[in-house]
Amino acid sequence: MADRLTPEQRRLNMSRIRAKNTAPEWTIRRLLHSRGFRYQLHRTELPGKPDLVLPRFRTAVFVHGCFWHGHACSLFRMPATRTEFWSAKIAVNRERDAAAMTALKDLGWRSLWIWECALKGRGRLPESQLAEQVTAFLNSDAIFKEIAENRISPSAEEIL
Repeated sequence: MADRLTPEQRRLNMSRIRAKNTAPEWTIRRLLHSRGFRYQLHRTELPGKPDLVLPRFRTAVFVHGCFWHGHACSLFRMPATRTEFWSAKIAVNRERDAAAMTALKDLGWRSLWIWECALKGRGRLPESQLAEQVTAFLNSDAIFKEIAENRISPSAEEIL
């Protein structure tokens, strides 16, 4: 299937997609702040440059877009054009995610991955359930948690 947009139009569309301060990230910020959690943003000295950092809990929070990180959910679909480029790009992103999680673990930090599909789409979680999962993770001793649409999340060993 051919792309409906010209290469110039597609380039313009893709250039406007932000890496910071996205709508899903703002949703998580509001949720955490309303429940009394305080955080820092985009700490560059930590591996992976987490979207949010909760120093009190030694936790790095990543709000991942399902497309950009190749999440196996209802929101991800591999583009029909330039599939080799996109599959290579997504594979590199996934490798970078795994390396960041390992590096954070080695530094004594915990990782929380919140996927875009948990915040929007068919399988999104109710805000109360999302808040409950985040709070439970922060108050636990677990080193990794993944929050996604209504499905069972893999363990850290499956990610690595």
